[in-house]
Amino acid sequence: MSKTILHTPSADQPVASDARGSDLPIGARRPADEEMARVLRTRPFRMASEPASGTIAYWKHEPLHETVKPMTDHVIMTYPTGVQRLERRTGKATSIGTARPGVVTIIPAGSTSRWDIHQPMHVLQLYLPDRTLMRVAGEADVSTSSDLVERTVHPDPITSRLLMSAVDVLDGNAALDALFRQQLTDLLATRLLAAHAGAPIVVQPALGGLSPNILRRAIERLRSDSDADVSLAALASDAGLSRFHFCRAFKESTGLSPHAWLRQHRLEQAMNMLRDTDASVVSVAASLGYSSQTAFAAAFRRLTGETPTDWRRRAR
Repeated sequence: MSKTILHTPSADQPVASDARGSDLPIGARRPADEEMARVLRTRPFRMASEPASGTIAYWKHEPLHETVKPMTDHVIMTYPTGVQRLERRTGKATSIGTARPGVVTIIPAGSTSRWDIHQPMHVLQLYLPDRTLMRVAGEADVSTSSDLVERTVHPDPITSRLLMSAVDVLDGNAALDALFRQQLTDLLATRLLAAHAGAPIVVQPALGGLSPNILRRAIERLRSDSDADVSLAALASDAGLSRFHFCRAFKESTGLSPHAWLRQHRLEQAMNMLRDTDASVVSVAASLGYSSQTAFAAAFRRLTGETPTDWRRRAR
């Protein structure tokens, strides 16, 4: 388990505003993706952005000794692989800890700190706008401070696993991937409010599902062609609910999240086309909105354990 060495004041507690830079005007702060590119001196290995939710970036970077300047976004980090010592200095507080899978680091919006990392590192980062955090808090019917607590390689396997799923579950399908990231960002924001806010919240259990008519409309939208708007915003608007409450009610009604339901539906469509038509695998992939035959085959195999060609041969 990661062990963090702290020198008072604790790096897991809010730091005075002169150290955090929170008194800087918003206009003086950089977007997190720009600041991280400056600090890490490279481009992200992978990046996916949802303008209404946040950005997820996977970096492979060299050793660094740099000050991270105040950013407009909260930055939440986890470490996919390896074991690496790092040092973080914020004002008079110093944290020395070990980055490894299962721990998270949080840089609140407006914070500034000095970092020393002595070896190359893999890191997965979420850039979460404060407006997203506050929207989720409002939709969850809780009142809380928007301030997240600074964390340095803090043990939190739940948040780490959620963030890691952003890499593991991408299917190469624009609609599916966007819907997944929207759900994931909202879920991560809920987790951060519950575990890493100045005044942690308790999210109440879901009470009841969608009415039959609203559920039918949601499923009709999800079953539409691959160019239909199946974003959480569109689904929730149709239902007259917030994104937060729509996701919880949909899962209560179907047993699946909207993303999982749509992925299962696309799989069933693929199976029907492979079994009942002579369409090529390339054509099936394109008709269902996959970016390539390779992406479709990888997604199909994750769900069935077989390639589309092998499944077709066995099913006929």
